[in-house]
Amino acid sequence: MRDRVRSLGYAAYERLLRWELSGTPSHVAVIQDGNRRYARERGVDANRGHSEGAETTEALLDWCDELGVDEVTLYAFSTENFDRPKDQREHIFDLVEQKLRTFADADRVHDAEVCIRAIGETDMLPERVQDAIDYAETRTAQYDRLNLNVALAYGGRAELLGAARDVAEAVDAGELTPADVDVDTVEERLYEGPTRDVDLIVRTGGDERTSNFLPWHANGNEAATFFCTPYWPEFRKIDFLRAIRTYENREESWRTTRARRALTLVRAVENAEVPQARRVLGRFRDALPSGEREAIDEEYEAAD
Repeated sequence: MRDRVRSLGYAAYERLLRWELSGTPSHVAVIQDGNRRYARERGVDANRGHSEGAETTEALLDWCDELGVDEVTLYAFSTENFDRPKDQREHIFDLVEQKLRTFADADRVHDAEVCIRAIGETDMLPERVQDAIDYAETRTAQYDRLNLNVALAYGGRAELLGAARDVAEAVDAGELTPADVDVDTVEERLYEGPTRDVDLIVRTGGDERTSNFLPWHANGNEAATFFCTPYWPEFRKIDFLRAIRTYENREESWRTTRARRALTLVRAVENAEVPQARRVLGRFRDALPSGEREAIDEEYEAAD
């Protein structure tokens, strides 16, 4: 009986969260943390935690497809993870190989038109994993409805350092001048994979840090972050919906701030013509609370 009540409460809360959402982020990046701690607290082998975490990853892709997310980047294996015991590394490599091949052949992946890419220093991975990457990328290369980037042997600093070295070599070879170096110059030399900036970073497991993950794509876009305590195998759909709600609240706050700055700027311009000011503010006023919108309207009506 208790389980049934809990299930009903969970379903009701999920419906409430869905009702509260008005949109979704375009690009979600996920740091899947806590697999080993999950296993340790349950007295089972760490490999069990990674296996159950892989099941959560499959569920996440279903949620993203259902909600209309365009791109997902998963932090599956960092460059620091090479320091883990060999048996743990091998189990993770086995899981990655298996999941890549399974996803590449799955009807739901093809029905959802998911394009799979790996980002990172993939030449550091075992040959069997590299073969699985090639297989998954080739099988899904024609799709673009949902982009799935799997970060393997990935480190954000290494990515930026590699791009910086490539730029320096191009300048040294006379292919570029320092004045030619801009945002596009750097982006062309990053790992091939993400097609847009990150809107939302989700990290499970209780730690509140982004661990060198997608610094160019996330920090440059001032991505929203959502940290939660459940370990990755425990992460549920309601946790994901709460993460998206955090993103929406941040976006609403950002739009309001931008609207207030625009209003201050217009008021500060001497002799600004009322019609011109209205045109500028018309682009931003809907982001303001109703009381502020009414005050603006009254202000410019009095100016007529």
